[in-house]
Amino acid sequence: MTELKSQFISAEFSPPGAFLVTGGTRGIGRAISVEFARAGAYVIANYLRNEKAASELQAQAEAEKFQLDFCRADLTTADGLQKVATAVGQLGRPFLGLVHCAAIGAHKPVAELTARHFEWTMALNVRSFFELVKLLLPNLVVGSSIVALSSPGASRAIPNYAVVGASKGALESLARYLAIELAPRGIRTNVLAPGAVATDAWKVIPGGEIKLGEAAKRSPLGRLITPEEVARAALFLCSPAATGINGHTLIVDGGASIASWC
Repeated sequence: MTELKSQFISAEFSPPGAFLVTGGTRGIGRAISVEFARAGAYVIANYLRNEKAASELQAQAEAEKFQLDFCRADLTTADGLQKVATAVGQLGRPFLGLVHCAAIGAHKPVAELTARHFEWTMALNVRSFFELVKLLLPNLVVGSSIVALSSPGASRAIPNYAVVGASKGALESLARYLAIELAPRGIRTNVLAPGAVATDAWKVIPGGEIKLGEAAKRSPLGRLITPEEVARAALFLCSPAATGINGHTLIVDGGASIASWC
């Protein structure tokens, strides 16, 4: 862990560098906010509606005495995007990267999906990522990182997941283009694709609990991946240990995607 921490707390960055984590107060996003803050980074956790989750994370930050702030903003609006960009611009410390976890989507068969479902999903999952990167580019320093959170649905057909999977596929494609175009600026871009992780997101998926149980049984590890395991992978991608990794998708699924019975 010492090597991973060095990016955030070395003398080169005084005060410690900062990260923005969108969707950073719940589920995997929360685990990433906590992991980065524990490693010495100053974290801005973005969220929109769930004040309870933000309050609980704030209490944890105060109890553990790590540096974490919040920015409540709707990333699908120009005002919300500008609010986040302003918060980053006022940091007064090096801005080391963006981890885009914010996501939403309609879990329905294609025949039941509407144009509104499509636009709503793409607005947060893809367009907000695109616009945030453009807004934050002037703040990113040499050696900084961008990580986009994807899912198996980007490359595999999952029931009732068409529009979400399509958005994740678009997100991964955009990240590859960013990786090539931003590399000359000293900025790396990668994708993190977790397997099945037990978060609140599964509560809106038809038969979510059953599917989680089935995924755990199929996994070569015999269990689900935890949010903390995904968070450690995100920390690795943004650390000096990963300076040679750019434009790739890191799969964190315990081997499920390569097992023939999965």
